[in-house]
Amino acid sequence: MNDWGKHIESNPNILFGKPVIVNTRIPVDIILEKLAAGDKFDDILDAYPKLSRADITACLLFAADSIRNEVFLTKAS
Repeated sequence: MNDWGKHIESNPNILFGKPVIVNTRIPVDIILEKLAAGDKFDDILDAYPKLSRADITACLLFAADSIRNEVFLTKAS
């Protein structure tokens, strides 16, 4: 699945345009934070019954696409 657009939307009338899972008010950043904290897909699905595995995977793909062309510079020590 590479088309996260079927699962994620940004609408200025929903959470001020934050990316959310389609047909919910569940923000993508919350799902990403939970994954980063070590939550498993099943934990997230239990906490948010409206989500599917494809929705969670779409959040990861969205994050990857969002930073794909970013350049991060670090200070030399």
